[in-house]
Amino acid sequence: MKQIFQKIASFLMALLVLISTFSFTVDKHYCGNLLVDQAVFAKAASCGMDMHSTSEKSMMDEENCCSNQNISIEGQDQLKLSFTSLDFNQQVFLSAFTSSYINLFERLPQQILPFRNYTPPLIVKDILVLNDTFLI
Repeated sequence: MKQIFQKIASFLMALLVLISTFSFTVDKHYCGNLLVDQAVFAKAASCGMDMHSTSEKSMMDEENCCSNQNISIEGQDQLKLSFTSLDFNQQVFLSAFTSSYINLFERLPQQILPFRNYTPPLIVKDILVLNDTFLI
């Protein structure tokens, strides 16, 4: 069970590093207020309204309703790869936290009960009744 948990945790940590260093661009093409196309990693397709010749372009500049929007999401470029790149206070905190967290899950030594597999003896006579000892 412990090995399975370690494999899952290592996979999730590797996925977290991959996602945090991943960068991408979202390209959107609007015609007026209407979103015509949206693309990730590629250029968004236009609606065809912005394809005019140069002579028509000067006349149509006022009527051009198309716009493109680029959203770039940059990933993290620098990673701390070693434990020695942390300063002293961070190392002390990390080691104290790790040791205290690991100690929460230590098991107590298993107690050996020699009489666990044996049944108790049968009571032959009730000693309290024989000695007439009653609590009042």
